[in-house]
Amino acid sequence: MAEPGLSHVASRCSRTSQVSSNLHAAGEALGMCPVGSAQPQVPAKLLPEPDVSLVRKKYVLSSFQDALMRHTSLVTQLVAQDQRVCIHFTSMLFGLVCSVEDGSVTDICIEVLIQLTTQLKLEETINCLLDECHKQLCNMPSMRGSLATLTLLGKLVDAIPAVADKLVVEHGNLMEHLLRGLVYPSEGVQASVCYLYGKLYSSPVAAEMLSGHFREKLCPLFLSILDGAQTKELQINCLGLLRQLLKYDLFVSMIMNKSSLAESAENVERPPGESSLPLVLKKLLLSRDEILQIASAHCITAVLVHSPAKHALAFIQADIPEFLFEHLSSSSEVLVWSSYNCLILLAEEPFFFSKCHTVYGIEAVVRSLQGSLKMNNTELHRQGLLLFAEILTRQPEEIKLFTTSAMCRDAGRALQEAVSSPVLEVATEAVKAISAFLRKDHQSVPPVQYRELRALLEAMLNRCAEFSQTPLSRRPLGHASSRDSEKAILRRGKFLLSTLEGFRNACRLAVEFQSEPSAQENPFTAPSAEKEDTLEAFSEFLLSASDCLCIPMVMRHLEQATHPALMEVFLSILYNLFVIVPHMKEKFSKKLAASSFIQLTLELKARFCSGLSYSALNQVCSNFLYNMCLNLLSSLEKTGPPSQEELSTVSEFLHHGLPQISSRGPESLAFLSDRQYVEGAARQRQFCILLLFYLAYIHEDRSAVISAIRKFLEIIPDLHLVYTHHPLLLRFFLLYPELMSRFGHRVLELWFSWEESSYEELDDVPSAGQPTLPTGLMSLFQMLRSSPSILLILLDLVYSSPVATARKVLIVLRTFLRRNEDVQVGGLIRGHFLLILQHLLVEHGSSPSGASGNLPLLLSLLSLVQLRNKSEPELDSMAMKLLHQVSKLCGKCSPSDVDILQPSFNFLYWSLHQTTPGSQKRAAAVLLSSTTLIELLEKILALTWAEAGSPRTALLCSAWLLTASFSAQQHDGSLQVHQTLSVELDEVLKALSFPNRKAALLSAAILRFLRTALQQRFSSALVALVPSGSQPPLASEDTVLAPLGTSQVLSLVIGLQNLLVQKDPLLSQACVGCLEALLDYLHARSPDIAFHVASQPWNRFLLFTLLDVGENSFLKSEILRLMTLFVRYRSSSILSHEDVGHVIQGAALADLSALSNTTLQALRGFFLQVQSMGLLADDSTAHTLRASLEGLSPSASSAKPPLQDMVCLGGVAVSLSHIRD
Repeated sequence: MAEPGLSHVASRCSRTSQVSSNLHAAGEALGMCPVGSAQPQVPAKLLPEPDVSLVRKKYVLSSFQDALMRHTSLVTQLVAQDQRVCIHFTSMLFGLVCSVEDGSVTDICIEVLIQLTTQLKLEETINCLLDECHKQLCNMPSMRGSLATLTLLGKLVDAIPAVADKLVVEHGNLMEHLLRGLVYPSEGVQASVCYLYGKLYSSPVAAEMLSGHFREKLCPLFLSILDGAQTKELQINCLGLLRQLLKYDLFVSMIMNKSSLAESAENVERPPGESSLPLVLKKLLLSRDEILQIASAHCITAVLVHSPAKHALAFIQADIPEFLFEHLSSSSEVLVWSSYNCLILLAEEPFFFSKCHTVYGIEAVVRSLQGSLKMNNTELHRQGLLLFAEILTRQPEEIKLFTTSAMCRDAGRALQEAVSSPVLEVATEAVKAISAFLRKDHQSVPPVQYRELRALLEAMLNRCAEFSQTPLSRRPLGHASSRDSEKAILRRGKFLLSTLEGFRNACRLAVEFQSEPSAQENPFTAPSAEKEDTLEAFSEFLLSASDCLCIPMVMRHLEQATHPALMEVFLSILYNLFVIVPHMKEKFSKKLAASSFIQLTLELKARFCSGLSYSALNQVCSNFLYNMCLNLLSSLEKTGPPSQEELSTVSEFLHHGLPQISSRGPESLAFLSDRQYVEGAARQRQFCILLLFYLAYIHEDRSAVISAIRKFLEIIPDLHLVYTHHPLLLRFFLLYPELMSRFGHRVLELWFSWEESSYEELDDVPSAGQPTLPTGLMSLFQMLRSSPSILLILLDLVYSSPVATARKVLIVLRTFLRRNEDVQVGGLIRGHFLLILQHLLVEHGSSPSGASGNLPLLLSLLSLVQLRNKSEPELDSMAMKLLHQVSKLCGKCSPSDVDILQPSFNFLYWSLHQTTPGSQKRAAAVLLSSTTLIELLEKILALTWAEAGSPRTALLCSAWLLTASFSAQQHDGSLQVHQTLSVELDEVLKALSFPNRKAALLSAAILRFLRTALQQRFSSALVALVPSGSQPPLASEDTVLAPLGTSQVLSLVIGLQNLLVQKDPLLSQACVGCLEALLDYLHARSPDIAFHVASQPWNRFLLFTLLDVGENSFLKSEILRLMTLFVRYRSSSILSHEDVGHVIQGAALADLSALSNTTLQALRGFFLQVQSMGLLADDSTAHTLRASLEGLSPSASSAKPPLQDMVCLGGVAVSLSHIRD
């Protein structure tokens, strides 16, 4: 049988057609013949031959390595098919590793072996390789040629970590050969051995098995190798092994014990061969190689993390802190960070401070911190601040840390920069360092730099305020988001607590400096300079900062969470402030009492201090209340302060009684009432409670009493049992939110039911100040102005109370809104009404009219609120929701539900017209999407012909106006139509041709609708104007005017003339507007008919009928527009040139400033039309015209205040500009 080898692999490979060209070339090189080759070539057999040149061997290996890297899966699959081939190939390559002296060839062989072994993952191949290595090392008389084998083993264990355990278990005696390698005088061999050891000790199983080997043989030898290493390769590999060993507490103890034994006394030399780890690492720290310095620092840290208390002393005695402080000035961020870590751990040993290492190194720490803050490495910032805080905290008071005021100032400025960092983790460490920095022994270097301290505290407080005001992230509801929110609140609480601790230390500093004359004032300040660097100015700053920043931040946090530790620090700050600024303590106490701090402190005691829990918090609360009560008693204004003897008595029972109080307001009231005969201690508690309630009451902090009253009232079945009809009682229940939220609805309900007046007389007088309001109503209005949220209760009453009561409430609300137009409550009312409407549509969707008889009252109030808007705001999401809900409500009603539909239509109409053009388009799109609303409008419009003079006339007016508005908005904005609306055109024309039976407003509304249809040339996608069944077809000559007929046009013109003769201002505007649109329509279809209609002789009679007897009676907008129409269509028989001249002359002589903007606009249009038609007979008339035009410039007319456009006429919402323009 032929010898299995690469030629066998090549013969298999030659039969694989998928091999790529690159692999094909490599196969040729290794003896893998191509398909169709007559005879296989096997140059791979040349690899172990001694007479083959290294160049050819290297080429063969490189080609195979290239094929293995490019086509890994294919090559490994081919090699793995035959185990004999695989093992033979591995042995052959290993033989080449051992036999070739060329380093580059050896490296390629090792790389190929490692790659092949890791890709094959065959147990047999690994075992073969380990056996070969073991055999090679055992057969070596010297370690001279072991470098390649050791290197191969190290890389194999690195590539396949599981090999480490196998090597130790199955080839344990190999360790003796590794020891031989360590003592062999070649640092290359030693480095390879250390590398292999490092990989073996990286496995916990192998490390445990090798623990005895290390203790007995390796430890002393390894330390001496590390100590004497010269080449960087050996140093790095030794440190790598050391890092692996230092992961285990057992090896750390062995090494450090060995080091302590090796360390000699000061005057005794170290025995040869004995090395101490601290001294070895110190030697590496002193090297100029940055990598070695970093590795050394890492090893020191690795030792110390196991137990600083056990091992730190050895490093300190070796003066390692001195060199670590020196490295803080390095430009390497990694080295600085590593040095920080070492020093933080060394700082846990008291000897670190007693040997004055910190005094030596504090300047380096400050300089390093200043430099690192200019970098973007936040982890470096954190570690530097952590070290600084440790030093500041642990530094003994008797050893002064800062020897000059300049160094203290630099430290404060570095902390100020750090606490302003946008990174929360950095700011957190900075706050802790500031807290430690604010110690008397750190700040007592004269002069005390109060200005710098103030800047530092301001930066800390501002950073905390900024963080506390950052909004919590809003995510979809769920457990995860709730946990995230809780974590965010917890982080805020911790940061606030650290900030308060720092501020408390500043307060303590101010208290301690009060007893030192040298700290009262900066002796180096010029006499004329402002006294900013004084203790007094610093103390006043502390009081101001507490008032403006600390207290608001704590109160905001209390709304989310209450932490006893935080409140303990907070109250101790307030307690210290009484001492720091004694001349302000009474004023400060009054402010705290008026801000409910008595109740806050009592609630804290009741919640946390019952029994023996939180004794420190209980003591702080008691001390704070004690001082505040005495301050308040000393500043009583009405009764005067008590005598010194009385104050002494009060002080005594407060001192003994306050720590015993841990009950809430209701329990305290019960304690006062239930125990008439009590012991001395309990009596002192009663005195304390009475005094606290009294002081809280006179300083407007009545929440504790209010809470007790609420508890009492909740027991009563119904308030009417204790109700008394009086304005003061109403004010009492509405003044306090706790009572209003619980009893406000019932109290107001009782109030209105007891009121004898129906208030109807108020609803008839819209003007403010008439008539005089009843006393009770004036009191209610004052409360409504101060607390508009009471309006929400009144809205609920309008909806849910009996009709008589609801009517009273509605009149009161209307009166309040009319008389208090400056109170902005529209958003409040609209939002609450939206909730009511949504609730109603859900519960009574099929028949909303039967839901509540008070719904029309609410809708009328909503319309009034809408009418109060003088501006044209954008419709927000709330307004759009209301439009949608009201349109849904209308769609569910029938035409007979006039009480609901009339105010609803008013609201829709006003919302559509009282906003910007963009919002009009969006609102129209929302309303047009309601098909039920459009269907309802069609039904109501059809009732116009059937119910003349019915009570629904107002509703018909609103329906026509809404339809005209919808049609205009749809046509102008090309809005989508979901439902068309049909109207009989001949009925519309008939209603206008014979208008005597109709109300003027209804006629105006129909005219506005017809005008819109004419302007759109009857092409609306929303409104379909259909003929009635009785209408005859149009004659052939009338088709040009379709859908109108000539007779219909003439009848309509006569109807418009008849309506104009009524001289109703609004109706006249509507008639003129419709006539303008009609003539435009006729002129576009048939100019002859348009001129014929405009030149009817009756028009001149109409014009003179409209003119009054008075002077300049033509100066009315509707008459001016009508004359403009006649001029435009050259109706000289109606309005002659002489008439035009008289009108112009009369206008020129009139006082134009007295005219409304509408009239001025119409007059300007008339003049421009006259000018364009060339009707100016002479120059004087032209001059008069030009003067009039200048007087009617847009800027002059716009200065006049506009008249109110949105009005309510007969219960119908009307936009005057919509009718007119």
